[in-house]
Amino acid sequence: MQNTATSNDSDSGRSTLPIIALTMGDAAGIGPEVVVRAATDSQLRSICNPVAVGHPVVLQRAAQLTNTPLRIEEVSDFEVLTDWQPSITSDADIQVLPCVKACGDDVADVPLGAIDSRAGQAAYDCLVAATKAALAGTIAGITTGPLNKAALRAAGLDYPGHTEILGDVCEVDEFAMMLYLPPGDIVKSPNGLGVVHTTLHTSIASVPKLLSTELIASNIRLMDSFMRRVGCDAPRVGVCALNPHAGEEGLFGDEEARLIAPAVEQCLQNEINTAGPIPADALLRRAVGGEFDGVVAMYHDQGHIALKLIGFDRAVNITLGLPIVRTSPSHGTAFDIAGQGVASTEGMIEAAKIAAQLSLSGDCSTL
Repeated sequence: MQNTATSNDSDSGRSTLPIIALTMGDAAGIGPEVVVRAATDSQLRSICNPVAVGHPVVLQRAAQLTNTPLRIEEVSDFEVLTDWQPSITSDADIQVLPCVKACGDDVADVPLGAIDSRAGQAAYDCLVAATKAALAGTIAGITTGPLNKAALRAAGLDYPGHTEILGDVCEVDEFAMMLYLPPGDIVKSPNGLGVVHTTLHTSIASVPKLLSTELIASNIRLMDSFMRRVGCDAPRVGVCALNPHAGEEGLFGDEEARLIAPAVEQCLQNEINTAGPIPADALLRRAVGGEFDGVVAMYHDQGHIALKLIGFDRAVNITLGLPIVRTSPSHGTAFDIAGQGVASTEGMIEAAKIAAQLSLSGDCSTL
């Protein structure tokens, strides 16, 4: 399915730009403030028309807390966005951001910096509403503010994170989390660097039994497909070992020979340029140096630590395997600094830019 929803904002001359939904995430964290600040970024607005998905009171409060010259204007639903025009404001310096209220009013009373079931429920409701709008083609893509897993659980929602909710709502079984560093001065590959995670939000103890040759091969295919989507004609994919020194010939474990190597061989036979299993410490260093365009990690922190260390503010989370475009910044809810106006918006802006670019680059099912 291709999402081509655009806005008809004739005053700004941007009628052909994709509509990107920015979900507010957990109302007790920094999500609302990075959403409102990102929505006023001139570079972002030059490539997409942002719409907030959240509670207008929460978002307006975030704008005031961060001294962001922005007025939140509630719209009835996603369907009106293609013809939406902002109401006239007396102050030319104040921008207007449309907001679809996709959650209950009780979230407006959530205090900052604490786990709250109302915030967990609202974050979930906003994500589901935006996902369904993207599936319907009403919007072109989603960039999600961070949610809190404990708040989800407090609301009775048994999901470990965004990725699993998205897979459920989109009704897909083959999906994966990827961190992506766009081309720039951090990584040497002209195509940027993606790291996809074979297992997601789970304990380290559970990782070995969750791995399978087919799951690893699926993630290699997803990585190859994504890199082609962003313009890499012949992606080079490196696959991490699970154990130190790639198992040291079975001394530290047999997962490399039993599970990972067969997945690599399967993909090589399908003409995917794949190498591995390679010790993770060596592979990620080589990938940053430009030897690989994509890396398949075996578990969450194996890939996250390396990319966040070298490019925390620029790393973008992209969900692969969905029929829609979904991105997010790589940071969390940061309860400790919520409401202080010091949270960086670079990740949110970068994530929304990539969502806009991906929404214009073809069939989303190839992500």
